[in-house]
Amino acid sequence: MMKAALIFVLMAVAGCASQMMEGYLGKDITEVIMDRGTPSGAIDLPDGRRAFMWTSTQTSVAPVTTSYSGSAYGGTAMSYGGSVSRWDCTYTFIGQRNPRGSYTVVDFRQPSLMCE
Repeated sequence: MMKAALIFVLMAVAGCASQMMEGYLGKDITEVIMDRGTPSGAIDLPDGRRAFMWTSTQTSVAPVTTSYSGSAYGGTAMSYGGSVSRWDCTYTFIGQRNPRGSYTVVDFRQPSLMCE
């Protein structure tokens, strides 16, 4: 049941990050900076464009589940679950130099499925 719920949640949010990133195409990189803060890194690409990267840590918590079988006088309890998973997500926007001396967002890298 827990696995089915997790799959449903992942499917429900699939594409959310990509849709958000698509919304910045054609806008100045300062729009992204104003919404997401200072990028964690930037690199110049060989073709003159620049990649701006934001990294965030995602966390997933699975609660402990306990089942009990027996009576009020004795029985068996079985516990399972209880884990915390953490992973880093990198969101990369590609900018092309514009006449204002800034960068216009022209592309982005699709984040991993776990980051959608």
